[in-house]
Amino acid sequence: MALKTAQEYIDSLRALKSDVWLFGEKVENFVDHPVIRPSINAIALTYKIAHEPEHEDLAVTISSLTGERTNRFTSLFMSPDDMVKKIKMQRMLGQRSGCCFQRCVGMDAINAVYSSTFEIDEKHGTEYHKRFKEWVKYIQQNDLCVQGAMTDVKGDRGQSPSKQPDPDMFVHVVERRPDGIVIRGAKAHQTGSVNSHEMLIMPTLTMREGDEDYSVSCAIPSDSKGVHFIYGRQSCDKRKLEEGDIDVGNFMFGGQEALTVLDDVFVPWERVFMDGEVEFSTMMVERFAANHRQSYGGCKPGIGDVLIGATASMAEYNGVPRASHIRDKIAEMSHLAETLHACGLACCTQGTKTRAGNYQPDILLANVCKMNVTRFPYELTRLAEDIAGGALVTVPSEADLRNPVVGKYVEKYFKGANNVSAEDRIRMLTLINSMTFGLTAPSYRTESMHGAGSPQAMKVMIERQTDMNEKKRLARVLAGIDEREKLTD
Repeated sequence: MALKTAQEYIDSLRALKSDVWLFGEKVENFVDHPVIRPSINAIALTYKIAHEPEHEDLAVTISSLTGERTNRFTSLFMSPDDMVKKIKMQRMLGQRSGCCFQRCVGMDAINAVYSSTFEIDEKHGTEYHKRFKEWVKYIQQNDLCVQGAMTDVKGDRGQSPSKQPDPDMFVHVVERRPDGIVIRGAKAHQTGSVNSHEMLIMPTLTMREGDEDYSVSCAIPSDSKGVHFIYGRQSCDKRKLEEGDIDVGNFMFGGQEALTVLDDVFVPWERVFMDGEVEFSTMMVERFAANHRQSYGGCKPGIGDVLIGATASMAEYNGVPRASHIRDKIAEMSHLAETLHACGLACCTQGTKTRAGNYQPDILLANVCKMNVTRFPYELTRLAEDIAGGALVTVPSEADLRNPVVGKYVEKYFKGANNVSAEDRIRMLTLINSMTFGLTAPSYRTESMHGAGSPQAMKVMIERQTDMNEKKRLARVLAGIDEREKLTD
């Protein structure tokens, strides 16, 4: 099947019978719902770029499984260059959408499960890898959007999955049948879940003996019986229900998260890729985490580019673009964004080949990348809010601007330097507001903190991946405690 266009992707969602809930009501037509549609547009952009000749090298690749052209978001990374192109594609999409475009989780999950199932089969003689390859072929040939589903709701975080007072706090197998399994539980904060055709489920943490029922990876259609989506709130989300587009900021694009409930969902065996192999849960989790933490070196600098541009524009609108402290702050914003991108590229070029044949980013550098992402966007947004000024949070509404009585006052008193119109100035302010306070990403800063794991998860992996004994040896040699290096015989 040919690569889907943006319109074909949107039309394909209309065929889904997904059970979606928002503001306490069932959404019968989620595709055209004004709160949800911007997030659909963001994914549609990932389909659009596959048909742009100038971006074909980034957005399209040749499948290692079928030999046919496939969207990079459904592909396997077969070289470090594939990962570099992924990062560059993500930055470009961040620049054009200004928000999360939601397909990265599925792409990263595909690569983690692909290599992990290969090694499970090596040890146990199972057929998970064969099943998974067939499923990936199906995804590629139909150009489907995949939701990667890892994060469980966790319940009592001091207890293991099998020791929870309520066993459903982690997704688990509740029944095994001759034709498949039945799973129950919920996945939290699921990015792009409502907008995806398929869901790829993975364990959320290291499983131990006794957690066999929770060590499950499988794929299900998003509109399977028993799947319920409860759409996540975003700051100021009801602005999308109002007339006009100024108050929304980024009116065209937006992100999406949902609580995904799995209420006794049946999964046929050909879609089951792990069932009880607890010793491989760490491998799958860490490989997914590395792939996804690498991704943040692409999308977050791209979104940062938009925020930097909006901030520089506000400096012009306020009449202070040449002020030394303004120039210094904007230069610092650029430095932070480029540092994130450099980290993303570095873990690509230092990636290694897995036993399955696809490539894995350098785990240490991927975690360093994401650790910086938990910090730098906070500084980027702080500087943007500093330069934009207090009007960022006190600007009148579009309804006031359009009002025949008070609109003339808004137009008069919100006009910027060099005859910049009040409307243009208000539009730029609300764009920054939506990016920093949460309407379009959701929040650039909060998602940067918790997406792909919170900071402590990165610190654990950085400590685990760091060869501290080698660092100590280097110091002992130079200090003369161990034998020093000889320059001559």
